[in-house]
Amino acid sequence: MEVISLDRVSLWRRTQEEFSYDIKQTIFSIVSGKYRVPAKKLVIDDVNLTIDSGEKIGIIGGNGAGKSTLLKLISGILEPSLGKVRVHGHIAPLIELGAGFDGNISVQSNIIMYGVLLGFSRREMAERTPTILDFAELNDYALVPVKGLSSGMVARLGFAIATDVQPDILILDEVLSVGDQNFKNKCQHRIDKFLNGDTTVLVVSHDLDFISASCDKAIWLERGRIKFIGSGKETVARYLDTVTA
Repeated sequence: MEVISLDRVSLWRRTQEEFSYDIKQTIFSIVSGKYRVPAKKLVIDDVNLTIDSGEKIGIIGGNGAGKSTLLKLISGILEPSLGKVRVHGHIAPLIELGAGFDGNISVQSNIIMYGVLLGFSRREMAERTPTILDFAELNDYALVPVKGLSSGMVARLGFAIATDVQPDILILDEVLSVGDQNFKNKCQHRIDKFLNGDTTVLVVSHDLDFISASCDKAIWLERGRIKFIGSGKETVARYLDTVTA
């Protein structure tokens, strides 16, 4: 059954030049007749993609290829400039671990809020809170505001929530580097359960051995376009042929 589809999806994003403009600069440049509309960059270019339930999909490509942006489009974090993205089922995006937390409320309250945003009930999240705190090794911080945590603690919390709620679709973007070696091992063990189960998994990783061994299929992105789709091993081999030639 199809759970993700992208139909001729493109995305234009503002360049750093546009982000750097403030109101004063803009007004001054208009008055002086020097204003130019800042350029936008095409970061995802006419992508068509269908992913079925339970598939394990790796996404590879060089820096700036559009890998993380594609995941953000699928997750609903970004809206496409053109085309349509359709997703069926609960989706847990592990793209920027800790993004979306409210720093002024407690870890415990953030767990419930984060889970509700993923589509789960407050009651279910309250029941899951002890196991999430335990996995994240934050039992002593349940009532501490998130802004009082280190960045590593916040990342552990984000990973623990997203992988505890058993989503239909799990999206991973270079998350295997979270925490110390003991915690990395716990993360790997939990991710292996998803890879061996019925959950649909999309993963961006520079660990090409992992993509070859763990993914049914892999997508090679280049400059926002799909260069090749095939088995994990075949896609990685083709990619390596070009970067090592």
